[in-house]
This record gives sequence, structure tokens and C-alpha cells, in this order.
Amino acid sequence: MYSEAEIESAVAAGNLTPEAAAALRAHVSGIRSAPGADEEQFRLVTGFNDIFVAIAGILVLVGAGWLGGSVAPWLAGVAVAAAAWGMAEYFTLQRRMALPSIIFVLAFVGGLYLGGLALYPYLAGPYESVGIPQYPGFWGVFAGAGGSRSFLLVQAASAAIVVVACWAHWRRFAVPITIALGVGAIARLVFTLIAVAAYPNLGQWLLGVVLIGGLAIFAYAMWWDMQDRARLTRRSDVAFWLHLAASPLIVHPIFMLIGINLVAMHGAGTDTGHATLAAVLALIVYAALAVVALAVDRRAILVSALAYVLVAAIYLISRIGASGAGFAVAIIVIGSSLLMLSAFWQSMRRALLPLLPASISARVPLAAEVSPRRPS
Repeated sequence: MYSEAEIESAVAAGNLTPEAAAALRAHVSGIRSAPGADEEQFRLVTGFNDIFVAIAGILVLVGAGWLGGSVAPWLAGVAVAAAAWGMAEYFTLQRRMALPSIIFVLAFVGGLYLGGLALYPYLAGPYESVGIPQYPGFWGVFAGAGGSRSFLLVQAASAAIVVVACWAHWRRFAVPITIALGVGAIARLVFTLIAVAAYPNLGQWLLGVVLIGGLAIFAYAMWWDMQDRARLTRRSDVAFWLHLAASPLIVHPIFMLIGINLVAMHGAGTDTGHATLAAVLALIVYAALAVVALAVDRRAILVSALAYVLVAAIYLISRIGASGAGFAVAIIVIGSSLLMLSAFWQSMRRALLPLLPASISARVPLAAEVSPRRPS
């Protein structure tokens, strides 16, 4: 079976015309029994060799970081990034192996970011001046520095380096998750610069800023989704990772603002009336998020909110007298509800889309009955 990446490679090489590639995709979709747009397919593992290469690659990355860190803390990150890029030249560019490619780009980005942070002591002065032991090791350089304004500036600079690095990596390898990592780095850069401007009042407006950032990434993810409503190309994979990045940035501020933390702190003496109201609101918000997830045909936002709705459900069940079995009952109810949602996802989308404004339904992914399945 040919993968989507291999078909795109054949088109780029001139061995297959775009029309023939489209006809091939349509033929394959026609012989599949279940539509693919509603299944959020993305390549991760095509065989055990992917896992084998991933394990071997991780060993190389650990060794490179260890050797680099024995020379200087910042060199550990640089060594990991260099090793990740080198391995990607073959296993990503030539072999197009999904799981190793994801691991290598994560290592590349993470190595550069942490390597940049590890330069802080050299920029701030001697280790002793920032309250760090003489030889701190890789992680020790961050001890006692997290709250300083100068360290925030170093974080911003590191995030800016990652943005450029993600652009270069995408141009070279076009791994779908790279776009999400780059957008996440931009968000980190903006958040950090706002924190620097607001220093030392770092907590003020934080939830609102994070929520705006999450909504911006969600909008960008929808832009990628609109380029491939049938989910046949790599654009769908890019959108998948962007939704995964946006969801926690949207979900966490919303549930914090409605007071789900009051529910979690009930045992410490929080007013039960306010906690009950917050728990009920949490369930209502989760139901609203389920409608959004159905409309855009993405489940990431439901997964990101799962912990909050579990806290709310456990609290409400305990309030009606089932405190001993509250946790078990809550996870059974929530789990069963999600299973039912999954089982009837396609039919629920077919019922929901006609109810949406035409300007929205014309932009979201196609309904199951008209959506071809993406070849694997």
C-alpha cells in the first residue's frame, strides 16, 4: 500500500500527474467501507521498524546530550539538536518514517530551546550571582532563575530561535508537527514578552492572554483544515497537530475562569455553593465543547477538557451521597458517554451540519457520507 507521502513524492517527481493522484485517491476511498474524514487519521507507525528506529534514535539522542552536557550545559541541547537533524536527513527525508520523524523534530526543537535557556548563567554573570552552584549541570542552571526578568528575556530569545529553527526544519523535511511546534514557539515568545512587560505582576491577565493565544492557534488550525476538507493530504496532519496545541490553551483558561479550581479545593474548605455551581457550569461548558468538536470534526478539545469534567463529575456525584464510589461512577459515566459519542460521531455530524450557518458548514470538514477516506 502506498502512503500519502509517497504519492505526493511521485507527483513532485513528475512520475504521476496530479489528476492521476486524485483519481487514485478517489478509487481507494471508494473501496473503503468507512469514511476517513471523521476518523482523524494520521500516520504514526507503519511497521515495527518505526518503533525499532525510534528506540535506537532516542539512545543516540541521549548519548549526544550526555556527551555535550559533560562539556557545558548549553552544549547538551546543541548536541541533541545536531544529532536529531542528522538522523532526520535519512530517516525523515529519505525513508519518510513517521514516528522517528516526530521524535527527531521534538528533540531538535527541545534541544535548541533548552540549550538557549542554559546560556542564562553566562549572560547573567557568575553562577553565584544568580544563586546557582558552581557546577550546576544541565538542569541546575535553571534553579533560582525562573522568576527573574532577565531569565524571561532569555526564554523569549530561545523561543525566537525555535521559531526560526522550525521554519528551517519545515522547509527541509515538511514534518506536519513542525508547524504546531513553530506556532507554539511564537505563542511562547508572545506570552514571555507580555510577562516581561508586566513584570513583576506576572499573573495578571495571564488566563485571558493564554485564551486569546489558544483561540488564535485554533483559527490557524481551521485555516489548514479548510484547505483539505476531505482530509486527503498532509494539510490535514498539520491541522491535527495545531488543534492538539490549541486545545489546552483554550480549555485551561475557560475552566479556571468558571471556577473549576473551587471544586478541586472543596476539601480545603471552599464554599460548597460556589463549588457546586462551578461543577455544573463545567459540565455545561464540556457539552458546548462537544458541539464545537463535532462541528470541526476534531476530538482534541474534548480530550484536553477531560480532567476538568472528571473533577466536576466526581464532585457532583459525591454531593448526592455516593462519595465512596464517586470516582468509579464518574469515570464510568464519562467514559461511556465518550464511547457513545465516538460510536455515533458520524451520524451526529450529519445531523449537526445542516443546523449550522451556511458560512460555517461550507468551511468545516465534509460529512461522512460525502467524505472519501484518506489512503494509508
